[in-house]
Amino acid sequence: MKKQAKRRVGILGATGTVGQRVIHLLRNHPYFEVTALAASDRSEGKRYVEACNWKLPYPMPDAVKNIVLQPNQPPLKCDVVISSLPSDIALETEGAFAAAGYPVISNSSSYRMDEYVPLVVPEINPDHLDMIPHQQKKRGYGKGYIVTNPNCTTIGLVLALAPLQKAFGLEAVMMTSMQAISGAGYPGVASMDILDNVMPHFAGEEEKVEEEPQKIMGKFGKNKYTPAPFIVSAQCNRVAVQDGHFECVRVKLKKKATVEQVAAALAAFTGLPQELKLPTAPAHPVIVRTEKDRPQPRLDRDAENGMATVVGRISKDTIFDFKFTLVSHNTVRGAAGAAVLNAELLVAKGLL
Repeated sequence: MKKQAKRRVGILGATGTVGQRVIHLLRNHPYFEVTALAASDRSEGKRYVEACNWKLPYPMPDAVKNIVLQPNQPPLKCDVVISSLPSDIALETEGAFAAAGYPVISNSSSYRMDEYVPLVVPEINPDHLDMIPHQQKKRGYGKGYIVTNPNCTTIGLVLALAPLQKAFGLEAVMMTSMQAISGAGYPGVASMDILDNVMPHFAGEEEKVEEEPQKIMGKFGKNKYTPAPFIVSAQCNRVAVQDGHFECVRVKLKKKATVEQVAAALAAFTGLPQELKLPTAPAHPVIVRTEKDRPQPRLDRDAENGMATVVGRISKDTIFDFKFTLVSHNTVRGAAGAAVLNAELLVAKGLL
């Protein structure tokens, strides 16, 4: 892509787990530079280095240390906003930024299922961004708009489902997750609850995984999303793993297939980000492991810099057609990396 001036990025919820990941991913980025950081009222007016309890295993970039934190409200000195806000405040705040003319890329669930808002995984449904002009017209956003990325559990799942849908068609999916504690943010789950234990419920997670894939993998036309015609049943659990969501998946296909054909379809999957060679795009969005004991969160979450879904243990299933396990990095591909890749795609499509 032709070299252009870097877009200025503002990050909402900059001191949180996902905000820190976004900052790390944008260091020395060819398209973007971080120029504005926003956080809660208690951090307003402080330098980022003073207010942020930096928890990543990499140094805080020097370029952001002395940025003074602003409130999570417009105006910000930036060209695009990446939001890592909690869903309880994201609805009003992200809408306010879009109405003020800012492109907003959101990690929050608030707008994911909105009929006018794209829910995008760039390898799967980049055409859904064509909704943006209609969204702007319907909501009166002017030059602003909102684009969302999915729930952290959904992203790893749909990257494995999309090639199967394309090659064989999908009828039904059953998924059981064992999700990392970093998905709850910092300080996250109380140690007395999670150690020596599995926590089998957290509000709204299963519902997100059961409804988001159909929108992502559905069709877009005539300013309308048509959900993909398959069903998903999900059970979500929290386990004592730092990073990396682990999912056990069963699928019922429309066409007959062999284990070898399923594995080949998964391993061959690529999309527009790979064609465009976007900076954060993994060369291989889905990696298939053949070892009997893979994937594992500790060994596989960082594959392709945390941007790939790693699939293994593909076999025939006695109730469905096939079963497999997968691992994806919940705060990279499942959150910060997803937002950055969406931003790169928007630049490539001339929307940013």
